[in-house]
Amino acid sequence: TDAWLTAIAREIALLHDEAPVLTGSVLDTIYIGGGTPSLIGAAGMNGLRDVLAQSFTWPAAVEWTAEANPETLSEDVARGWVDAGVNRLSLGAQTFDANVLRWMGRMHGVDGPGKAVAAARAAGITNLSLDLIFGLPARFQRDWSQDLKRLIDLGPDHVSLYGLTAEQATPLGRWIAEGRETLAAEDRYAQEYLLAVERLSAAGYEHYEVSNFARPGLASRHNQAYWLDAPYVGLGPGAHSYLPPRRCWNVRDWSEYARRLEESTSPRESEEQVDAETAGLERTWLGLRTSSGLRLEELAPGQLSRFQEWQQSGLARVSGNVARLTAEGWLLLDRLVVELDQLRSGKTATSRYSAT
Repeated sequence: TDAWLTAIAREIALLHDEAPVLTGSVLDTIYIGGGTPSLIGAAGMNGLRDVLAQSFTWPAAVEWTAEANPETLSEDVARGWVDAGVNRLSLGAQTFDANVLRWMGRMHGVDGPGKAVAAARAAGITNLSLDLIFGLPARFQRDWSQDLKRLIDLGPDHVSLYGLTAEQATPLGRWIAEGRETLAAEDRYAQEYLLAVERLSAAGYEHYEVSNFARPGLASRHNQAYWLDAPYVGLGPGAHSYLPPRRCWNVRDWSEYARRLEESTSPRESEEQVDAETAGLERTWLGLRTSSGLRLEELAPGQLSRFQEWQQSGLARVSGNVARLTAEGWLLLDRLVVELDQLRSGKTATSRYSAT
């Protein structure tokens, strides 16, 4: 932990040399995630606050989220985090099915999320988010309806849903390629997503982004910054930063990251300049993935006509001066964005994003 904090401080120093405008910047949100942040304990989180406070202005209203696996969160750790300034917690519940938890290699057990929620609340963290995964292989016969009920019974303030996907470099990706595992059929994937939308909406959650639901006023400010195309700074191995029009990312390997910073060398692996065409596509994609949608004046005539077609088929709705996708439309988000981009550019395009 001490070595990590030292490296973070060195990265901030280099960042200020490259972009002096950041010096003294007012922090709006902080998010610590990736791996298992709860392993750094209370002392590590307090150390992080000290490092950040040396370079950034720290308002009382900052939203500070920390991720945690349920089995690694104790009440003592949670209390230490509250003392450091953490005021929002994201817990990876994933499922309440014992067989699936074993298959995923998750160690917290069926009762783990409930115990972690109780520990967090006892420590004074009132803004809690829980994650669930849907679209699991059919062979598990996982009861998605029961998972939703158990999650809602815990009363989190925020819920994130993620459909299971298979990346090539992961064990699951290899199992799929070898025919040893099969992902959920598209119709069941859609049914589970739409059932979650129905249940969470009935329980009082606002569906404010394709994968995210929140009690009124408790949407994630940090994630909204990404979707609003706001600038952000990422620190640590594999972290991404966006200082328009430049996007850059760090090396992922911890040893290489630490070595470079010890030598006062940038830990950056690569960067790209976001050109006007890409920025336009991303604005469309980011706007359509949230309940904010796109304002009609942002749409070309052909794009507005396409929205009206989608509205007739239940994929979108146009109300007032805003066009939005419905939950059914969000299931086809990437494909619909590419259609809109083709109409904007007047050419046939190939999606940078896989169809979902």
